Amino acid sequence: MTAASDATAAKPSLGSDAKLIGLVGLAHAISHFSQLTLAPLFPWLKDAFNVSYTELGAVLTVFFVVSCVVQAASGFVVDKLGPRPVLFVGLGLLGVASIGYALAQSYWMLLACAVFAGMGNGVFHPVDYTLFNRKVTPSRLGHAYSVHGITGSLGWALAPAFVVPLAIAFSWRVALASAGAVALLVLLVLWLYRKELALDVKEVHKATGHADGAHVGGDFDFLRIPAVWMCFGFFFFYAMVISVVQTFAPVAAGHLHAVPVAVVAVCLTVYMVASAAGMVVGGFLASDPTRCERIVGTGFGIAAALALVLAFASFPAAMVPVLFGAMGFASGIAGPSRDLLVKKSTPPNATGRVYGVVYAGLDIGQAVAPLIFGPLMDRGQYLSVILGLALTQGVLIASAFNVRRVRRTLLVPASA
Repeated sequence: MTAASDATAAKPSLGSDAKLIGLVGLAHAISHFSQLTLAPLFPWLKDAFNVSYTELGAVLTVFFVVSCVVQAASGFVVDKLGPRPVLFVGLGLLGVASIGYALAQSYWMLLACAVFAGMGNGVFHPVDYTLFNRKVTPSRLGHAYSVHGITGSLGWALAPAFVVPLAIAFSWRVALASAGAVALLVLLVLWLYRKELALDVKEVHKATGHADGAHVGGDFDFLRIPAVWMCFGFFFFYAMVISVVQTFAPVAAGHLHAVPVAVVAVCLTVYMVASAAGMVVGGFLASDPTRCERIVGTGFGIAAALALVLAFASFPAAMVPVLFGAMGFASGIAGPSRDLLVKKSTPPNATGRVYGVVYAGLDIGQAVAPLIFGPLMDRGQYLSVILGLALTQGVLIASAFNVRRVRRTLLVPASA
């Protein structure tokens, strides 16, 4: 066995794994944080630039479209150059873009900054999962994926709580500039701990039998693996579920069960907190990769059943947040195993590219869901919204098992 193979085979210590997982989780939190810094400030931006909510929504559309393209492309860069420099560039772009928002003097400047923010946001999944899959002990991968999901949810939760009070106390410009400063501060922290994020791609290529980064069949050969595209489809529908829950489902359930507005507002928070708790449990369940499809199927099966209860059962309004919490917990349990689905479908030396393409489905799903469910809400078809949520969760069950069905032997097995 070569020295490179020995280095790859050596198991990192618990402390080393924990430090890496924490650093990657911190970066991932900033990614999600940056996704939700602009939307809570729409009332201020609308007046400042004399634009409509539709025009402000277009800024977010630009963000996610650019993020989708960059996410697919950045995986190739990660596989060639390593994840660390790509991560640093991504965080830097998010920080600079947010400060650019704060300095914007026109609507078009907001759109331009959204392009840079989308470029920064698009690098995180290829970077994060390459670091996890290459540097974390396999038995701890479930916990790594769990922390990754939890920090993302915390980033979403922190953004409105951070920018809105600053906008009220000072101005929306101060709020966005402060958000940019947070991203740059995290970049500084990661730079100080840059040794923990180092990954010698040449040594990885040698250890897996691909000296000088050569890939049998070419850099795009992984696109011929059916399971990769099944994973892409899975994440597309998963993003639709998240989008519906974050945007429409609480309001729709509120109309169906005469829930007070204050209680409706609590539903999403309860869902996210319960989902984070479920991810902790899911991290332990994912320690055995052979059962990841069953865990995903069971988690989303329970979530779909709870959505049907929301649609058809009669119960007091106070039960609606409870059901959202149960649905979030069930979905959270499936989270770490969901990420293992992708790892099991990834050929050697293609981690960044596979995760980049697969997770592009998240951005596309988030862009498509409002186009489908928004008109249903406008027409007052609240039952259809909840049924659509249940149906989409049911598709996730079928997709998870279909990934296992179509998964085939990787193009080139890793050398022993």
